[in-house]
Amino acid sequence: MTTRLAVLYGGQSGEHDVSCRSAASILAHVDRARYRVTEVLIDKDGGWHVDGRPTALPAALRVLRAQDVVFPALHGPYGEDGTVASLLEWLGVPYVGNGVFASAAGMDKGVTKRLLAAEGLRVSPGVTLRPGEDLSPDDRQRLDLPVFVKPARAGSSLGVVKVDDWSGVPAALEQARQVDPKVLVEQGARGREIDVAVLQHPDGRVQAGPPLEIRVTGAGFFDYDAKYDGGAIFQIPAALDAATTEVLQDRAIRAFQALDCRGLLRVDFFLPAEGSPEPIVNEVNTFPGFTAASQFPQIWQKAGLGFVDLIDILIDGALADEDRSRYGGLPRQARAVNLV
Repeated sequence: MTTRLAVLYGGQSGEHDVSCRSAASILAHVDRARYRVTEVLIDKDGGWHVDGRPTALPAALRVLRAQDVVFPALHGPYGEDGTVASLLEWLGVPYVGNGVFASAAGMDKGVTKRLLAAEGLRVSPGVTLRPGEDLSPDDRQRLDLPVFVKPARAGSSLGVVKVDDWSGVPAALEQARQVDPKVLVEQGARGREIDVAVLQHPDGRVQAGPPLEIRVTGAGFFDYDAKYDGGAIFQIPAALDAATTEVLQDRAIRAFQALDCRGLLRVDFFLPAEGSPEPIVNEVNTFPGFTAASQFPQIWQKAGLGFVDLIDILIDGALADEDRSRYGGLPRQARAVNLV
């Protein structure tokens, strides 16, 4: 018996094209003998399309509700931030990946930092600025240059600006606020850039993969162009001793638990060259890039888990989570809302 699977992708964020790339990779690798696949695209204007056909929203929601499981391959706002997770909860359909809280918290860099710091994880000093706010003299005293000015709720390094002189902050804030009016100004961390992928198996076991080291050849940091235009080199596993690898994997799993994650997470660290051996958590990604060239699948490929198997684990995990009854034991039909 085949499993009815919808791959949901696109969206209205600045990461629409990135989402389409992730979805194309998932669709190319999913086992068609095991899954009956439906493609659901949200275009840049918010229109819905089912298997390439424009579809009114109520009809598209009925399609989603009829699935055994949904794989949301969405990046950025209006998707990865918990909005689509909330929609799928409302429909009562199992779905791959993180729930509403973890998605929303993980999307907001300032909120993420506070939750991770409360867990005892090391983060860089920073300040969150809401619309109209600027850095105070006290903020400038507390932060060392360089700083990174980041949209608080965006991914793929969209709108991120490195500032080496305080005079550059106003222009950097203006650029970041074109992506999100809420901005994080964060002290730059020095050290090796290491990513760790976390995967939850269908039995609930949480595993961290081999650390990946990023070496940037372009702008000096892992910006949008470096991510998607070949300006970075990945080394898997990173050249680290066993003790450091164990620390990074432990901290990644602690981040997963602190954010109440489910299914998957990528945790990005800076590993200081000197001083404290404790790694700095830079950012988390509740739905990391999912092309065959992206860090998350590459890490698991190196660990011996191919793309097809990775997809199966995530889908089986979503279905197992459904079986564990996150909704107080109500049958799915009783949870789902009626759609006219």
